[in-house]
Amino acid sequence: MATSATVSVHRKREDCRGCGGRNLTRFLSLGPAALANSFLRSPEEFRDEARFPLDVYFCRDCSLTQLLDVIHPEVLFRHYIYVTGTSDTIARHNREYARTIAGLLHLSNSDLVIEVASNDGSLLTCFRDLGIRTLGIEPASNIAGIARSRGIETMNEFFCSAMARKVRETYGPARAVIANNVLAHVDEPCDFLSGARTLIGEEGLIITEFPYAGEFLDRLEYDTVYHEHLCYFSVTPMLRMFERAGLAILRIDSVAVHGGSLRVYAGRWERNGGHAESVLAMAREECSRGLTGLARYEEFGKKTAANRQAIRDLLCRLKSEGRSVAGYGAPAKGNTLLNYCGIDTGLVPYTVDKNPLKVGTYTPGTHIPVLPVETLLERQPDYVLILAWNFAGEIMEQQREYRRRGGRFIIPIPAPRVV
Repeated sequence: MATSATVSVHRKREDCRGCGGRNLTRFLSLGPAALANSFLRSPEEFRDEARFPLDVYFCRDCSLTQLLDVIHPEVLFRHYIYVTGTSDTIARHNREYARTIAGLLHLSNSDLVIEVASNDGSLLTCFRDLGIRTLGIEPASNIAGIARSRGIETMNEFFCSAMARKVRETYGPARAVIANNVLAHVDEPCDFLSGARTLIGEEGLIITEFPYAGEFLDRLEYDTVYHEHLCYFSVTPMLRMFERAGLAILRIDSVAVHGGSLRVYAGRWERNGGHAESVLAMAREECSRGLTGLARYEEFGKKTAANRQAIRDLLCRLKSEGRSVAGYGAPAKGNTLLNYCGIDTGLVPYTVDKNPLKVGTYTPGTHIPVLPVETLLERQPDYVLILAWNFAGEIMEQQREYRRRGGRFIIPIPAPRVV
């Protein structure tokens, strides 16, 4: 959905979301970029497509990595094109997730699990199948409708602390509030966490999951930067942020999904008496790894520029040799990579995707057509650039026949390699 740049759509923040300070330094600029999930329906929309700064800053006071250019959430999330239910990897992840939380809290059919940014209800369906009451809160009207059609009660609203009080009055306390890949999307994460705290009872838990800034740096995951992702969390700034919201972090699990994520378990501060020692130890380790100093991030910026050049060199060489290249996936991260690297239909004439909401559209900024997955076997390109590299294993397994016929894959991150 293309949109026009107006004052109400875009604003520049001046203070840190984690600590409120203004000691912010830019270390990465990915240039003016189209909104990563604003796919275009026809070439007539290309000319008026809006672009916004895509710059990343480091807070020298609390170490939080973040964007300062804020796009209004109504533009980004009210009508959404990403659904969680299309990936086999996420489906397995959700089943494990639900079993883990149900076992940890000994959940029964009298308990309530609330998921904020519940998308199409895929995760809550796993809890429902275990006999547990569920409630979804999802701002995207079209995606909330999908969840309701699956029998998941879903409120179609943006979540904040004021909204949380109304939910608590209506539904009572929740044993668990889950927020997957959403805390990094909100402009006021402390208010979001305060709202989640309102929803839980005295013994309840808040479980948040999001990509880890440590993996972001180690794996050169610069393509995960787009306007929806306002923050890139490490443990150190989270300690301060959760404490400001009256929450103690009790446990952190590392999970492989989305290129390396953290699953953070938190409870009321007054009941738990502070962050767990294992969590504090993770923060100390981050300091030793350079995650709390600007130098590590500046080096990341240099490596990002080198990756762009390496990807372009590879694709240009293949084109000069007469080789054909297609894309696989039309994820938001892929659109960041395509735009930053200057990859358009001259290098990658089309990409394919399993999501029916994306098929028949054009990628933001680069205007590459999105076609059905079946196109790969119909056209048999020499190479496939895997834009959804976090699902590379799943994709290559599903495309065994393409590979058997001699097709090869390119994985672009952290360095382009052919497999």
